[in-house]
Amino acid sequence: MCRSIKRLHNLTPMATETEIHEAALQFVRKIYGSTKPTKSNEDAFSKGVDEIAEATKRLLGSFEAGGPAVTRDFLRQRQKQRFEKRTSGINMES
Repeated sequence: MCRSIKRLHNLTPMATETEIHEAALQFVRKIYGSTKPTKSNEDAFSKGVDEIAEATKRLLGSFEAGGPAVTRDFLRQRQKQRFEKRTSGINMES
């Protein structure tokens, strides 16, 4: 999974339209293979982002929470801890 796409399910407060759109944009960029479409593909690219965002909203609305909702701060802290664990053995002075 693309690391730029963030968890949107079971958040408190709920995922915003902007977060959903950004996730859809990252997904379409990954599939397209570039961050910006060519002129001839701009319409298809934009339509794809809109359709993925709508599908994401429907999907999030159909999920049932398996536990208590988590905050974005909790997720950021957990991501930071994972990064530190991954990089703790790497010598940054080269």
